[in-house]
Amino acid sequence: MTDFASLLPRIEQLLDRLDTRAAPHRLDWKKIRAARWSAQTGGLKPIRHPQRTAMKDLLAIDEQKQRVDANTRQFVEGKPANNVLLTGARGSGKSSLVKAVHAKYAPRGLRLIEIDKAGLPHLPDLFDLLADADYRFVVFIDDLSFAEHEPGYASLKAALDGSLAGPSDNVLIYATSNRRHLMPEYMAENLETRYLGGEVQPGEATEEKVSLSDRFGLWVSFHGMDQDTYLAIARHWASHLGAPADDSFERAALQWSMARGARNGRVAWQFARDWAGRQR
Repeated sequence: MTDFASLLPRIEQLLDRLDTRAAPHRLDWKKIRAARWSAQTGGLKPIRHPQRTAMKDLLAIDEQKQRVDANTRQFVEGKPANNVLLTGARGSGKSSLVKAVHAKYAPRGLRLIEIDKAGLPHLPDLFDLLADADYRFVVFIDDLSFAEHEPGYASLKAALDGSLAGPSDNVLIYATSNRRHLMPEYMAENLETRYLGGEVQPGEATEEKVSLSDRFGLWVSFHGMDQDTYLAIARHWASHLGAPADDSFERAALQWSMARGARNGRVAWQFARDWAGRQR
């Protein structure tokens, strides 16, 4: 039989790990401007070098920038503000806009915390960690969508509105998604619609899917762009990277977008990086 005394060090190590999970390390928010929630450890990990995006570099989304910037400014100033859902075409600047407003207001005490779907059931624990901090936090959920009956769906829904363990006044949730209602929708769900005396009563499946996105106070929609806008963004980034456009630039940019099957800000940025690299 194994000597019990030899097991004691292992038991102590296990207890130390459990203690670490129960009492996550609190970050020094004076030095850390962004962090990531770890579902494995149940704590926050600092992001030492967060991506920085300037508002002036986000082209062709002026209305979206104004709305998100105004909401964030209200929040930083301690005024009422809404949770934000940014939806629409891929590569159109949704995530970049969140990073840009964070970079703009970080000197005024705004901190960004990234969390993925696996971490959504732990939102009450995260809110507890942030409640007493003398900073304001945007909990950022990027590229959010749900399949049927995923556990994170109910967790996020409760966190936004309806749970006793909701966020304190110093926390907002900003989420991006390619789906306006965050879940797949099917034609069969239209069969659940019933017509009663001229009044349309949507089926329960449809109501359930709308109920999550409806809990975000501010919806900001992003749309696809035309060719001229795409080329203008590509020129902007090429100039930013020190490789101005020449006579062959436009043709090369259009060929790049056709190969990628899309015209958007992300594709323009990727082309500009390739262009600048080849010019040098």
